Amino acid sequence: MKLTIIGCSGSFPGPDSPASCYLLEAEGFRMLLDFGNGSLGALQRHIGLYDVDAICLSHLHSDHCLDICPYHVVRTYSPRGPLPRLPVHAPADAPRRLAAAYGMPKEPGLETAFDFVRLSPGVFEAGPFQVTAALVNHPVETYGFRVSHGGRSIAYSADTGESAELVKLASGADLFLCEASFVEGPAQPADLHLTGRQAAEHAAAADVGTLVLTHLVPWNSTEQVLDEASRGGFAGRIELARSGAHYDLEV
Repeated sequence: MKLTIIGCSGSFPGPDSPASCYLLEAEGFRMLLDFGNGSLGALQRHIGLYDVDAICLSHLHSDHCLDICPYHVVRTYSPRGPLPRLPVHAPADAPRRLAAAYGMPKEPGLETAFDFVRLSPGVFEAGPFQVTAALVNHPVETYGFRVSHGGRSIAYSADTGESAELVKLASGADLFLCEASFVEGPAQPADLHLTGRQAAEHAAAADVGTLVLTHLVPWNSTEQVLDEASRGGFAGRIELARSGAHYDLEV
């Protein structure tokens, strides 16, 4: 199983990265976790424009889903003709919300290009991957994901505040992509995002292998995020996410 970080910027694209998007590959199957604004361009550095086989959207904030709209153009108006509908696992309101973002009528909306599958907590199959979805702690319906293949697992926090469900979801994962949007300071909003320290505390509680801090907001110091994570009690390896970084999890 191979992970490529396409975009890891939090809340909006930064100078060095699009917003949230992660490419997972195994057995020739390619799946995206989130498809935030700016990520479609960067994705083409790593795979062909038409080579996505499935998409999972954690929630419907623009920095996690908005490039579904231009990808509808790709799959509908390709020079080779319309491509087959692509499975998109997403929260319940995704078809309506994304059609509105694109400016399309509610019917048929984006469903000419995408087969929207409503997410709920539990396990589903996507190609060779076993995907576990769990609700995490964010103001809108938001799912963290655990993707497993060949005895290896990657957990993804999506956007969340402190969450016992996230610890369960990530338990024993080889690699944990965990958001670290906040830096320590007074009066941080509750139930919204994590600091680097909190991300490391979740990683320690889940006993993961490697922690990769992501959803890094451009106005924050990444050095400060990493330093705060070093004080979270996690003894394993900690890295900052970087657009274009690859992780190979051997079977």
